[in-house]
Amino acid sequence: MIDAYRKHIKRKILFNFTLILSLLVSVIVALRFGSYDMSFLDVFRALSGGGGASGMVIWNMRLPRVLAALLVGGGLALAGAAMQTLLRNPLASPFTMGVSHGAMFGASLAIFILGSGGAESTGRILLNNPYSTALFAFLGSLLGVFVVLTLASLRGLSPEAMILAGVAMSAMFTAGTTLLQYFADEIQLASMVYWSFGDLGRASWREIGVIGITLGTALMYFILRSWDLNAIESGDDIASSLGVNVERVRIVGTLLASLITAVSVAFVGIIGFIGLICPHMVRLLIGSDHRFLLPSSVLLGALLLLVSDTFSRTILSPTILPVGIITSFMGAPLFVYLLVRMEVSR
Repeated sequence: MIDAYRKHIKRKILFNFTLILSLLVSVIVALRFGSYDMSFLDVFRALSGGGGASGMVIWNMRLPRVLAALLVGGGLALAGAAMQTLLRNPLASPFTMGVSHGAMFGASLAIFILGSGGAESTGRILLNNPYSTALFAFLGSLLGVFVVLTLASLRGLSPEAMILAGVAMSAMFTAGTTLLQYFADEIQLASMVYWSFGDLGRASWREIGVIGITLGTALMYFILRSWDLNAIESGDDIASSLGVNVERVRIVGTLLASLITAVSVAFVGIIGFIGLICPHMVRLLIGSDHRFLLPSSVLLGALLLLVSDTFSRTILSPTILPVGIITSFMGAPLFVYLLVRMEVSR
């Protein structure tokens, strides 16, 4: 029995070690390839403080983008893993609570009211004031979560009812966004659509720091509560009998998961499927023990988003596709495969 348990733990550690090695390789590859051609030797020289033009490209463009991919991908996957357990719904994700739709409404409102959208003489769409747009997107993303959690606290909503409340908030935000787009002019409408595309190139070193602090705080909390999450996955009654304050853990955990998503979405736009499929992939490979599920989901989410972003930058180089398009194309068939795999394994 003890030997079997040790083998079980070693397999999970080996899985995480493999993910870390894959991440390191993917980071070097992501720094190497792009519209500006450089060799792997140029990358290592730039990282060590030299490299001239290569150093400027690495430190000012590619490294911030790579770090943004790692943090946003890891954060979305962590939020998805936590929500699927806290809400006891395998289809729960960072966007189930209306986070992405709220962010889209907030950003559209900033573009419509504050005139944050604009266009260059070449016709390229840009955001004149990205910080006001990010702030409105952040406030909009948290608004829906605040309403759902307030209802859950005052009315004692079940996890299933919280999901339905999130769907209702998503529908309301979608209607509000559509209304703004209907009355927007051409530039405003184009800016709204442009913002909705997930783009990791928008994140600067300051935004990366904010996302990193938020992710680190949330990850620490969830790791410390991993045993509570294991108990909740077995049912609220069992968790309560083991001394877990289920309602408090659910509300605080959902708020933190939503906060991670809100910060990420506000800075880089909407990126789908990472928070939904990564936890399921990890569960199929190493099980549902949250001591390993949470860090593994973070690593896998970071890896998938980084690979997707590298692909989006190189497939039509020098044209850079929004990474949200790539994750949706990759995520949809992969999610269907996971559904079939889970049905077969039952």
